[in-house]
Amino acid sequence: MTTSLPLIATDAGGCCAPVTGGVLAVEDAQQLARMFKALGDPTRVRLLSMIAAQSDGEACVCDLTEPVGLSQPTVSHHMKQLVDAGLVTREQRGKWAYYAIVPEILTMLSAALDPQTLGAGAPASSC
Repeated sequence: MTTSLPLIATDAGGCCAPVTGGVLAVEDAQQLARMFKALGDPTRVRLLSMIAAQSDGEACVCDLTEPVGLSQPTVSHHMKQLVDAGLVTREQRGKWAYYAIVPEILTMLSAALDPQTLGAGAPASSC
């Protein structure tokens, strides 16, 4: 079962105006803050990088616990934060959860902080 988050646009350039492009709408600022807050924990950043480094672009929670030195419930908690922020998807396979990066969202986050997106026609619409 894959968890989908309908409030996040899959078009990397179509969600939020760049932070450097002017005053953000309240909704855009809240969405970006939720995503960046999820990345504010070093363990979550590490988990995200571990998933991204997998050849098939996904990782089982069972393979993420030992490298970060945390228990499976703690890793699952961190992964839930990343799923809730829209940075990864979760698919249940039997008793294990598998996680995959949402590349469009990472691209959108990068573009939101990139001053060069101002001249690239980044939309000023809200998320």
